[in-house]
Amino acid sequence: MTTYFVTGATGFIGSRLVRSLLTRPDCDTVYVLVREASRARLRSALEGVPAQDRVTEVIGDLTEPNLGISAARTKQLSGRIDHFIHSGASYDMTAGEQETHAANVLGTRYALDFATATGAGVFHHVSSIAVAGDHKGRFSEQDFDLGQRHTSPYHRTKFGAELAVREQTALDYRVYRPAAVVGDSATGEMDKADGPYYFLPIIAGMARLPQALPIIAPNLGATNVVPVDYVVNAMEHLIHQPADRGTVYHLVSPRPQQINEIYNAFARAAGAPQIYSTPKWISAAAAGLADAATGQLAKLGAGRGPIGVRLSDLVHGLTGVPLEVLPYMTLPTVFTSASTRRALADSGLKVPSFDSYAEVLYQFWAQKMDDYRARRSAKGRPLAGRKVVITGASSGIGRATALAVAAQDAVPLLVARRVEELETLRAEIEKQGGTAYIYPCDLTDGEAVQATTKQMLLEHDGIDMLVNNAGRSIRRSALLASDRMHDYERTMAINYFGPVRLVLALLPHMTERHFGHIVNVTTAGLQTRTPRFSAYLASKAALDMFAEVVGTETLSEGVTFTNIRMPLVRTDMIAPTGIYKRFPALSSEEAADLVIEALVKRPTEVNRFWPTVAATAYSMTPQPGRFVLNALYRLFPESKAALAEGDKQRAQTEMGVLATTIAKAFRGVYW
Repeated sequence: MTTYFVTGATGFIGSRLVRSLLTRPDCDTVYVLVREASRARLRSALEGVPAQDRVTEVIGDLTEPNLGISAARTKQLSGRIDHFIHSGASYDMTAGEQETHAANVLGTRYALDFATATGAGVFHHVSSIAVAGDHKGRFSEQDFDLGQRHTSPYHRTKFGAELAVREQTALDYRVYRPAAVVGDSATGEMDKADGPYYFLPIIAGMARLPQALPIIAPNLGATNVVPVDYVVNAMEHLIHQPADRGTVYHLVSPRPQQINEIYNAFARAAGAPQIYSTPKWISAAAAGLADAATGQLAKLGAGRGPIGVRLSDLVHGLTGVPLEVLPYMTLPTVFTSASTRRALADSGLKVPSFDSYAEVLYQFWAQKMDDYRARRSAKGRPLAGRKVVITGASSGIGRATALAVAAQDAVPLLVARRVEELETLRAEIEKQGGTAYIYPCDLTDGEAVQATTKQMLLEHDGIDMLVNNAGRSIRRSALLASDRMHDYERTMAINYFGPVRLVLALLPHMTERHFGHIVNVTTAGLQTRTPRFSAYLASKAALDMFAEVVGTETLSEGVTFTNIRMPLVRTDMIAPTGIYKRFPALSSEEAADLVIEALVKRPTEVNRFWPTVAATAYSMTPQPGRFVLNALYRLFPESKAALAEGDKQRAQTEMGVLATTIAKAFRGVYW
């Protein structure tokens, strides 16, 4: 039976290697070095793996002498380790010298000391092709120090780590030099986006262009990438093969991949245009210029001054590639692997062509790793799968919007106070083949809003959109409301503070996902300045301006707002105003169409023709505009609810021919 000690077991390669070792019938125990703070991460990495009882955690730290393991524990492990696999390291090329040196060089020395103290059988060191530095030309498994330079902390410390292994004399050892490791060639699984993955946001953006559009570009050089499953399977096989002390294995692609080749493979997966390379002499000249430019940028950006900091941010923002990484996107070195391939001959393991698995890499990235994946929608189905919160969903515009959203294959999250109406609406949506969730909530209750949004976020991976539709309208002149301050308080509570509470509760979630769209159903009265609606219009104006201001703050985070200046809609909200029975008005379904338009196209505002004409006229001639509004105020009667008991019958019947004509002529405008 065989025992192993593994460092870096929570890492991408290390965790997979532990899984692979556990499947071996001769595996007795796998000791894994793990920091106390990383124990949960280790368990997560090994979740679902059989034979986990063979894993024994050894609490320690790679950056501490003797790996932070006590003398007593070291003594217990003496003579029990057949294979010591050192895969722990810092692989972050943006990390500083001190951090990288501590993990890579000191960590390797401490691992060697511990392996020596316990009498480990063979020390297996996971190095990197980075040891080749800036070497130009061929670099074989037998090569190490050819006078090459190492211009980054990562390259220097990986060279220093391998040097430490080579210089010690106490242990038998093997060295494994993987190329740039990408995701699993079968599943695409990957843990972080670096290397070729830096191209993917650009390629995803270019997928919006016609795929047949040819792009002419120079070939800037080559790289070398291998899938993680090949690296792990090859290591698992080679660890158990007899070999001379100091044998080095190159876990690389036998043929370097051109940058344009990498791009085109990903572009095919994304549906983006292909690159057609320029003639070799143009590509060679362009590659030389690119190397010089990136080298100079790296030097300028390395300083601590404000100019350097800004340059780093600028390069990262424009290219998506950290400035520290940019000079190493291509390799001057060609890595040979003849010896490694001979050692793997009886295993059947071969490096698959990048083109054969680029699509699964892209799809995994697009679905799991892309920071901006929430922004993407299905082609031709912009709302499909979107989670849309709709307030005031139990009736009127909200109900019609919920049905329309569900018809677009989106998932409405229905919010209102009346539970029975929400249940009925959900049943109707489900009967039509859709899906809906209900969240009874009083939007004027701050604690209830917090509890509701918390529940939504627990039950759904992502909330994409919010329709602030719930509202309250009061038609009453200010003079008649002089003793009714509660009119203003109630309209502000539901029309302004309720939506603001929801927006503020969902905003961190939306900005974290870099996507969100919020539709506010406001009113065309903001454009027409309709008399008798001071309470209603003030509350809607506050919401309208709130959205405009916050929208400028969150635009770069992908969170946008639309204010729909909704015209008169025949709903329960206008029923108390009897004269509106004679006004032309939109149906709830027509209003819902405007909401769908706002969700799909995401404009800043949606306006109707006549209110826009009124707003334009008022801005050009404000004084005459005020006289006209006063005349209209006197022309149209108060609503029944606004008057004293003795005047109610008069209010119902006093709308004359002129008022009726104006109401019908300006469809959607309310007075």
